[in-house]
Amino acid sequence: MASSLQFEWHHRPGRTLAPSARAALVEELRKVTATSLSPVPCYQVLDPDSGALDQAIISIARTADGRIAGFCSALLLPMRRGRPVLHLGLTVVHPDHRGEGLTHKLLSRLIGTYLLRKRPIGGFWFTNVASVLSSLGNISLHFQDVHPSPFRHGPPSGRHTEIAWELALMHRRMTFLDPLAWFCPDTFIFRGGNAGTVFAKTSRDARYHHRKSVLNDWFLGHLDLDAGDAQLQVGRVTLSGLLTYRLRSMARRIPGVGQLLPAPTLRPALRSQP
Repeated sequence: MASSLQFEWHHRPGRTLAPSARAALVEELRKVTATSLSPVPCYQVLDPDSGALDQAIISIARTADGRIAGFCSALLLPMRRGRPVLHLGLTVVHPDHRGEGLTHKLLSRLIGTYLLRKRPIGGFWFTNVASVLSSLGNISLHFQDVHPSPFRHGPPSGRHTEIAWELALMHRRMTFLDPLAWFCPDTFIFRGGNAGTVFAKTSRDARYHHRKSVLNDWFLGHLDLDAGDAQLQVGRVTLSGLLTYRLRSMARRIPGVGQLLPAPTLRPALRSQP
């Protein structure tokens, strides 16, 4: 059970661990990932040679005998202007521990601990890239100023757009996006960004749908999962915003509360781009 698990939090472990300890940690993470993904992708903290552990923040849940039951890792992506942006990259839960709410607990610990220890004043910006509708829906529900999201009015701010373009131009390798995938600035979609990878999903696979069908419909209004599209979201986390959005997300779980905004429309000419 999740209540018997022990949680640990690592900030840039590549800078503090000895080489042998770094190698052992990567091997542990790859071993538990193999229970969910085949083949195990060689990227982010799963790549021993990428240097990702120097940029990583990782929350890990361990069983009483020390085995990893699940982990969530994110990368601090340097920006040309301002502080690094936290990219919410990878969450894996061992099959024996699914259904225990571990995905939410791992992500909450990762973000909450980083906020309190490193960015309590002013908070931080984050990015999320996914072809999983449940992930896109949950980010929209639980976090602040997320774009695109069915709950955010208006176009992206200048900072949203700046971060999106910098990720598209500078950080595709660390985010496992096809270097040739076309980035659509109207919708923040990488067309075919996950095509042919273990992260590609189909629109019909209900295992990866959000429990609120209206959120699935909103994202599928402009996202072509069957073609390997990957959705980028950009948002913020602050102490005040985290509390506010926790309360709002509770309200949004109640049918009939709140109203979804129209999905972004993608001009037909853009769909024909490579």
